[in-house]
Amino acid sequence: MKHSETTRLVQLTHPEKGRKVAMVDEPNLVLLKNITSIYQLALDAIARQQPLVAHAKTLLSEEILDYPSLYEGTTDWQWLPAFDHPENPFACLVSGTGLTHKSSALNRQMMHQTGETKLTDSMQMYQWGLEGGRPPEGKIGVQPEWFYKGSGPILRAHRQPLEIPAYGQDGGEEPEVASVYVVDSQGQPWRVGFCTANEFSDHMMEKKNYLYLAPSKLRHCAIGPELVLDLDFQEIQGSVTIRREGKTLWTKEIHTGEKNMAHSLTNLEYHHFKYETHRIPYQAHVHFLGADAFSFGEKISLQQGDQMEIHWNGMGRALHNTLVNAKETETLTSVRSFG
Repeated sequence: MKHSETTRLVQLTHPEKGRKVAMVDEPNLVLLKNITSIYQLALDAIARQQPLVAHAKTLLSEEILDYPSLYEGTTDWQWLPAFDHPENPFACLVSGTGLTHKSSALNRQMMHQTGETKLTDSMQMYQWGLEGGRPPEGKIGVQPEWFYKGSGPILRAHRQPLEIPAYGQDGGEEPEVASVYVVDSQGQPWRVGFCTANEFSDHMMEKKNYLYLAPSKLRHCAIGPELVLDLDFQEIQGSVTIRREGKTLWTKEIHTGEKNMAHSLTNLEYHHFKYETHRIPYQAHVHFLGADAFSFGEKISLQQGDQMEIHWNGMGRALHNTLVNAKETETLTSVRSFG
């Protein structure tokens, strides 16, 4: 393979060949031998006590796929989320950390400010991150905001739609980077890599009251198309674009990485994995690291069919998803009793 700045993997499935993992070698994808998931690849590397990148490169096959045609969805191959738990999707915890970027904190401030000059709780929490989110090595820093997105079944792939459910009030993109992890047999978490991510949320629900933040996050979200194994997560630039009927409705330059965040990655990881139930052997984790900007903050409401595109420099090809509204109407979900 030709040299590239980063080592990037994708997950695919085929109606006859089943699940596969491939390494990006633009303009091609090179399939890995006897590997059906990045989760499996990571646990194999841990068991063999080998670096993940080196282990992946030992498994390269001679089977080459044309990346552009797969990316555009013109073949029998289908995209999978860039990381998942292939055997038990409910053993994949999807979560996130908010208020890590100043822009997101300011958006929350504008959503919930009552006209008084004092800081909202959200802005105060961001300020705490600035003051204590980067502790010296070996020290514990201030706790960040943390939220639950769901389990593995909410993950969507490149080109898959993101749905506003019947009970939802809105749906909007949140352009982020997600870090992904496996927990080994001894309960030790391992960072596998980073993905381009759309942490799709219901901002209208959140705007009503910040205590509605928790249910506003229980929505589909997308990661991919690529997972970067050796990303330098210091300073990353990118762009987010919304297209409507083929025309650009809104676009913005975005920034992430530790130099653009209130917390260090080490501090965010500590406060996620300090909980024993987040260190259960063989768990998978997808953790969103916060957004720098999103269209709702500039008073844009997305509609059925709008195209969301997120691209980070150095993280491979852009993530594309379409917004769709649920076809059904909201109906009462009843619970049956044994009595």
